[in-house]
Amino acid sequence: MIDTFKKLKNISLQFGLMVSENRTKYMKCTRKETQLNKQIVDNKHIDQVRSISYIGAIVNGNSTVEEEIRARIAKGNNAFYANKALFKSNLVSRKSKLKLYWSVIRLVAVYGCETWVLKGSTIQKLSVFERKTLGPTEEANGIWRIETNKELDESIKHRNIINYVKAQRLS
Repeated sequence: MIDTFKKLKNISLQFGLMVSENRTKYMKCTRKETQLNKQIVDNKHIDQVRSISYIGAIVNGNSTVEEEIRARIAKGNNAFYANKALFKSNLVSRKSKLKLYWSVIRLVAVYGCETWVLKGSTIQKLSVFERKTLGPTEEANGIWRIETNKELDESIKHRNIINYVKAQRLS
């Protein structure tokens, strides 16, 4: 690792770039639980990290996607709550709400899903997110109720989030 860092430093100097001690980190990819260490290279301290965020995706050292999926669902929730007034409004049709969900909220939640491994717990979390986002509907008498799974699946024409993730992996 020290040799690699020295090569990085030398090549970057050829292009007039400097390696920042504060921003440079390294990560070991292993399934074993390891203690975080610091490396000292040319009197610079380089910290070890367990995970990093790269282009909006979380990469961790043990090659699992659970942390990434939790973060994507949280971002999907943020997108939903930013548009909650539209979802609760009686002036916006159900069809328009579904289009908003499919074109904005679901895409935020499943960004990078092509690499996800769908385990039972992951499927459950994504299904709960979708049900929470699309579930409550208002009937003609003004009473809000949560649709059953079957009603919800029929109203979105079987284009649920799990099928979408699976389709993205195949394409």
